Parts: sequence; C-alpha cells; structure tokens
Amino acid sequence: MTPHSHILKKHIDPYILDHGIDVRFPGFQNLMQFRIRDILLVSSLYDLFVFEEDGRLYELIRNEYKGLNLSHSPEITRVSSGRQAVEIAKKQKRFDLIITTQHIEDMTAVKLAKIIQEENIDIPVVLLAYDNLELTDLISYSDISVFDRVFIWTGDFRLMIAIIKSIEDERNVQQDTETVGVQSIILIEDNVRFYSSFLPMLYTEILKQSQRLISEGINLRHKYLRMRARPKILLCTDYDGAWAYFEKYKEYILGVISDIDFRRQGKDDPQAGIKFARDVKTLQDDIPILLQSDAAENEQAAYEVGASFLIKNSPTLLTDLRAFAIEKFGFGDFVFRNEQGQEVGRAANLHELEKELKRVPEESIRYHAVHNHFSNWLKARTEFALADKLRPRRVSDYASIEALRHDLVSSLREYRKIRQRGIITDFNKESFDPVSGFARIGGGSLGGKARGLSFVNTMINNFKIVHYFKDVKIRVPAGVVLGTEVFDAFLDENGLRHFSLNTNDDAKLIKIFQEAEYFPEDVLRNLADFLEIVTEPLAIRSSSLLEDSQYHPFAGVYETYMIPNNHPDPEIRLRQLIKAVKRVYASTFYQATKDYIKVTSYRLEEEKMAVIIHKLVGAKHGHRFYPTFSGVAKSYNFYPMPPQKPNDGIVALALGLGKWVVDGGNTVKFSPKYPKHILQFYSPKEALSNSQHRFFALDFSADPETSCEAHDVCVRSFSLKDAQKDGSLYAVGSTYSPENNTLYDGVSRKGIPVVTFAAVLKHDIFPLSRIIRLLLELGNWGMGTPVEIEFAVNLSVPKGEPKELGLLQMRPLALKREIAALEINKHPKSQLLCKSNLVLGHGIMKDIRDIVFVDPQRYDRAKSKEAAAEISYFNSKLLSENRPYLLLGVGRWGSLDSWLGIPVKWDQISGARAIVETSFKDFMVEPSQGSHFFQNLTSFMVGYFTVNPFKKMGFIDWDWLLAQKPQEALEFARRLRLSQSIIVKINGHKNEGVILKPGVE
Repeated sequence: MTPHSHILKKHIDPYILDHGIDVRFPGFQNLMQFRIRDILLVSSLYDLFVFEEDGRLYELIRNEYKGLNLSHSPEITRVSSGRQAVEIAKKQKRFDLIITTQHIEDMTAVKLAKIIQEENIDIPVVLLAYDNLELTDLISYSDISVFDRVFIWTGDFRLMIAIIKSIEDERNVQQDTETVGVQSIILIEDNVRFYSSFLPMLYTEILKQSQRLISEGINLRHKYLRMRARPKILLCTDYDGAWAYFEKYKEYILGVISDIDFRRQGKDDPQAGIKFARDVKTLQDDIPILLQSDAAENEQAAYEVGASFLIKNSPTLLTDLRAFAIEKFGFGDFVFRNEQGQEVGRAANLHELEKELKRVPEESIRYHAVHNHFSNWLKARTEFALADKLRPRRVSDYASIEALRHDLVSSLREYRKIRQRGIITDFNKESFDPVSGFARIGGGSLGGKARGLSFVNTMINNFKIVHYFKDVKIRVPAGVVLGTEVFDAFLDENGLRHFSLNTNDDAKLIKIFQEAEYFPEDVLRNLADFLEIVTEPLAIRSSSLLEDSQYHPFAGVYETYMIPNNHPDPEIRLRQLIKAVKRVYASTFYQATKDYIKVTSYRLEEEKMAVIIHKLVGAKHGHRFYPTFSGVAKSYNFYPMPPQKPNDGIVALALGLGKWVVDGGNTVKFSPKYPKHILQFYSPKEALSNSQHRFFALDFSADPETSCEAHDVCVRSFSLKDAQKDGSLYAVGSTYSPENNTLYDGVSRKGIPVVTFAAVLKHDIFPLSRIIRLLLELGNWGMGTPVEIEFAVNLSVPKGEPKELGLLQMRPLALKREIAALEINKHPKSQLLCKSNLVLGHGIMKDIRDIVFVDPQRYDRAKSKEAAAEISYFNSKLLSENRPYLLLGVGRWGSLDSWLGIPVKWDQISGARAIVETSFKDFMVEPSQGSHFFQNLTSFMVGYFTVNPFKKMGFIDWDWLLAQKPQEALEFARRLRLSQSIIVKINGHKNEGVILKPGVE
C-alpha cells in the first residue's frame, strides 16, 4: 500500500501526510534557533574581579540556568586585549556574543567594536560598564552606536542572563512570532541605568513563569517546547523603533512598559510615552501599558490614555514594576477580581481556572472578559491556540454572563482534552482524562507495546481519524504505563534479579514475586490516584523493551491479566492491581520466555518490562464483561485467495475478548477490501465446523488474588448460549436450521447459533472494513512496513452514545523483502519430501538434518495434548543441542481447539526451521491466520507449508518418512537424524515451496 493511496488521500491532507505535523505544538521545535552558547569576554583582570566579586560569576550563572530549567548555560572565555579578541573570534568561529568592558589593555572598547565591524565578524558586541559617570563621559565623547547594546553593571549577576536573553530575543523574534505567535513585551527606555535594572527583574519573572509551566507540561517534550515559547522582551530606546516593533507584531504584544520622555522622530519629546500609549490603545485597547516618569504631573495624563503609572524615583520602583508584570502580563496565578478590585478567586493552572470559573460571581467574569484578561493570561502561558480562540469573543456576543461562563468552561475542558490526546503524558490526577488519557508513571522506557500504542494514538488524533466515521469513537483506551525503572526498582530492592534469571520453576517464581514486599511508594500513590478516577475493568499488559520490535516481536510470549476493578474497598483494588503487575513482571522470567530468548540474539538480562494498565473495551453482561467482538488485522495476507492480493490485508474476528483470536481459536477471516468474500462459510457444513463455539470474557465472580498459576484466572470461556442470553450475538450471529440445512443471517430464528459476523460484514451495521482499511494503510505508511493491529469493538452502548473501537496494539510485521525469485519447479516429484503452493516465507534453508513429525497412522485426536507434549520434549532436546529441525504434523499447529490440531505453544516448537501442516485423514482444517503463532513464524523467518490433499494442493511423501529409522520414537511423534542435510526452498512472491530429500540440491 502506498502512503498516498486514495484511502489516505480521502481522509488526510497530503501536506500532513508528507510532513507528519503535530497539530498541538506545530513549529515549537523550531523556536529559539539563535542561541548564545559561547561568550567572549574582553576585560581587564580588575574588571573581571569586579564582576565576579568572590570569583563565582560563572558558577552563579550556571546555577541560575539550572534552577530556571534552561537547557544550557553558556561558556565564557576571557581575554584581556582587543587584539586577542579579534584573533580568537576569527579563528575559532564559535562565539555567539562578545562582551567588552571599557578597560582593555591595547585599545578602547569603541575601537574594538569598530575593528570587529571592519573585519566582518558577525557577532553582536555589548559594552558592559561598571560606573555610571564613566559611561556618561563615553556617551558624551564617542559614538556608541557601534555596540549592539550598552549595559551598566548593577552588582546583580542576573544582568548577564538578561544581556544574553535580550540579544537572543532580538534575533529570534521575527521567526518565532511567524512560526507560532510567540508573545512579546515592548520595553521603551533610553536610560542605560534603568533598563540595566529592569531587564534582570523582568527576565527572572518570565523564566520563573516558564518554570511554573514546566510542571504543567503534559510530557517532557511538551514542557521544554513551552520553555522555548516564553514571551520575549524587545528593548527600544526611542518611539520609532518601538512603533516599528508594534506595527509588525501588534497581534502578539503582551504589554508595554515605557518611559515618557525619549526621542520621537529624531527629536527629544517629553510626551513621547503618552503618545505611544495613546496610539497603541487606538489599535489594541486591551493591551496593558505601564508608563514611568520622574515627573509626578504625568500621572493624570497616563491614566487618561488608559495606562498605569509609576514614579521612577520611588524606592519601590522595581517591586511595583514586578507586581504590574505579574498581574497585567499574566505571570503567576490568575486572580479573579470584582469591579472594585477585590480578589474573589485565584487559579494557578488551567484545571484550577476551569474550577474557579464555575463558582466566581458573574461580575468578575464580566470584568475580566471585557478587558481580555483570560486571553492575555493564556498567552503568557504559551497556550496560544486557546487564547486566540477566546480573544475575538466579546461579552456582547452572549445572551447572558452565564452563557459566557458555560462557553469558557467548556472551551477549557475541551482544550485540555485535545491537548492530551495522542500523547503519553506524565500522570497527574488533576489533569488525567479518564476517557482518553494515556499517561506514564515512573521513569525509563515505555517498552515496545506501549510505544506502538503511543504511535497509533498520536496518528489517529493528529490526523483526526476520530471524525471520519459517524457515531464511532476510535481511540486507544485510557490508561497508564509503568516505565521500566519501576521494574528495575522492584527487582533490585527485593533482591529478585539473580533468582529470576536462574529459576525454572514458574509457580515458585510467581509466588515469590507476589510475596515481595517492596513496591515504589510514589508509584503506589499514583496508581491509587488512577484507581480513584478509573473504576472500569482493567487489562494489565506487558510492554517489554524487546516486545513488538520489527525483527523479534516476542508476540504472545509475555502475559496479560485482567481484573474487575470493582471491589468497594480501594485498598483491595490497589492490592489486586499490584498483584497483576507483579505477575506480568514474573512472566519476564518464565521458562517459556527463556526458551524463546535462546533462539534470538538477545540475553534475558537485557530485557526490561514496562506495564500497560488500561480500561477494557466492552460492556457488563451479568457477571461477564467483554467487547462485542475483537480482532487482529494485518496489512499483509500470507494466504490470499482470489480476488484478494497479499497487500489487501487480512482480518480475524471473534466474539468476546481477543484471547480467542491470538490463541488460535476458530475465527471469521476476511479481507477488509472484500468483506463479503468469506470462503469458510461457503456451505452450512463448513460454517458449523469452522466457526467459533465458545468465547472469552472477564468473569466478575473470579478472585484475582487466589491463584499463583501463570494463566489469567479471571478470564474464562463461555458458551454461545451465554452470549445469546447476554444479547451480544445480534451483531455477530447467524442461525443454522438443521431442518432445511440452511444458514440464515441473524439470530431471531430457531436453530443453532453460528458466529458469522454477517450483520457487520454483509449488512454494514458497523463500518468495520472501512475503518480497518484506513487504519492499516495509515499504520503501513507511518511505520514504513506492513503492520498488525489488535482491536476491540463495543456495540453494547447506551442509546444515543457512539459505538467504540479501541485500538489495543500496533506492531510491525517482520517480512523479509527479497527480490530474487527462487526456481523451485525444476525437481522431479521423486526428489521431493514435500511441495506446496500455500507457503509462508522466502529463501533457501540448507542446515537441517533433523526431522520431527507426528505419525498420521498413530495419531489420536482425543490425545492431541499428549502429542503436543511429545513435540515439546523433542523441541527442548534439539534446542539444547542447537540443531534446527523440520516439523511435520496433521491438523492445525498451535490450535486452541485440541480437536482441530496439535495445541502447542510457540515455545514448544521454537527450534523448528520449517513447519508443515496437513489435513486429517477424514476432514480438512483451514490454516490459522490471526494468532501470535503466525507473528513468530514471520519474525523468525520460519518456512510454513500447508498441504491440502482434499483440494489437491501439494503433497507429503509419507511413505518415505515412515520408512526412515527413527533415532527416537514416542507414542505419536518420531525424531529422525539424517546423514545429509535436507534443503528447503521457498518463493515468497509466488507462495510456493519445496522440501528436497537428503542429498538433493
């Protein structure tokens, strides 16, 4: 499937397909492209001593950067002469800023700046003076326009940070404003001493604001992206420069701080600040403006233009300026006030703002709405999308203040939900959305399965798949992921690592893990909070580091457990959850896992386990909980039947929980491109023999704490009669009438219920095939490889509620893409042990000298489990000898139904290099499509032959096999050791293969 197929084009903007845009934080990663990382300081030793005082300037700057969560602190290189400065700047080309003092040993600072200009060294130059009188003399007798900025040392080391940030802001403002609408504060001040004091204070408040926002970030990436979007300060010294900034960025100005007496149109103007404020208010009347002056008589004029006012010679100037910035620019809490200015509420974050909006008086909402305070506060917090949505609205647009209140609350709630959709956030009880939230608890990796879930969650939300199908919710079920560091802490603090790696007793392993006392306290608190807001049944699933990798997906190796999560005592619910988590941890070290690891290139001690805890998709029916149906869909079909093609994909569906599908039970299989083309129901007899007779559900009456068995005691199988009682067969069932040997759609007639999915696939009561086609193509494109997805659908919803499709997993299918077409038809039949035109795999295998097979003459279907045990015995023996082998048998390998084949688990045949399955003597069995079994076949590149004598598809030379003397024979199975290798040839492009007898090439 190509990424721009008509299905994807129909639903998704091609530009988004090409660029993969994240609609929540578009462009944030491109902010702050110019950053000052290396500073060249040109100063005398004495000047350096003055700046450092006790020698700790560099340390203080580094600590300040660290304390404000700034990503890096700049390196400072000092030289004492102008000549050295020019040489090193030209040679090393790593400096982003040159700071010079007035006292350098070989030239004046002005001359140094001129030489840097003449040498075309494109580095900003800042003059840093430490004496106001000395600076006044310099300004009087020299042209200081050669400097990008001039500052006076105030004794506050934060001035260095202010210098750095002001230069960065000047360079980045255009790009960052155009990219995401970053806000700016215009500071107009021509007195060096004043702006040298103002800037450190303002930047400290802005950076503290950014630090507060970090704690509210929905994940680590979001936190630091928001840091980049902090407001900028644009320092201007005259009216014309400030007005140029305002005209260019007027939609993005957070506020203005201005002197009153400064130059305008090239001349001194004692009322320039008043005029600037009036001109700004004419265009944007809601922008907060603070005017300052030495002359108290300017106060009335400031108020008349709608500005605030401060006296510059006030002993509390900086304190008052800080208070203005915090309140008017939206730094700190949002303070709800009434018309008289009295505080009536306070909010520190979006969640608290939503809560306060529900209770504060109408007059307070009217007051803040009229002055656009909500929008300004949100912009200061980098919530640009929400702020832009609210700002155009006026109080007059609403029928009442209550209507305005309702709109503000609903806008905030919806925004918080949208912001978190498709992203693994850091779990927080206050912000977690129990409907669609997906959060992490604990550090370390999320593991392969959670990574796949996060990826598909991101895609369906970014590309708005949820909106394409009417009355259907498509989402990843709400849940949390315990990171791998929780697993490591559990093992190490309980001293379990050595024991776990060396034991082969699964029951003892589970018991010891269950009894282990230590579990991280912070994780327990977070899980308790999670259970407080999520009361639905839960699935506890593995997500190891190696799980769902492209080459070794570890499909079905680890365990999943389900719990009702319905006990009235919250402590017991938490205990049951922790026990389930411990059982998943224990499955990392089961013997089956260790056998699986042996045939990979990994070591078990490299494996780490994360755990996904998410809500079950489904509905409660008495003491049972289950989805209407579950399925596995693959974008590549290993067994296409005309008119299907391999790239059309394949889907396997089953009533109830997906365990029936992944364990290899009878399922309904169809191509999403041809949903009505279902070969297994071509006759009533075939429908009866190839359909599902039981289903899995979570049993609320089971006690999840009573067992130390590896399997899930809460998940049990039930009959179709139970589903009929529950009313869940209506969407998936048909009825077989023995009287006239006819299969009827629906379950309203008398007869035998048969799971056919006719209502879904033939009558389209749910748009499953269209949804699956889109998801497979999207996954195929997004992962760059064929994919497999697991899903569950709940149609048992309250009237008027949308139906639900929950995505439970997406992983890459490991398909080897060889171009070479193998010649397999040149051998006469006498040279062949087996031939089939229904083969999975591609390539040549030459290193096989052992054959394990089930004797078709001795096999008894009533004893299929005994036969599976014999196969497992031979597999373990050959694994220990590191000898790959050919495996042959009757019926379906890995069948959940022991009457339809040999019910082996993957670890019982994991050493097989090629596998052959054929029909029983008396009836045919269709090959399985939807199990983890097939995922492992492809990932380990195991050749898989299906021989069907009933359809004259291929053959096995049983006579030759039975004539060979076995090295070891059991009741049903035999093991041969050959003196020469057999060769397996598979042409994956034609799905054909042959197995040559020993000595034949």
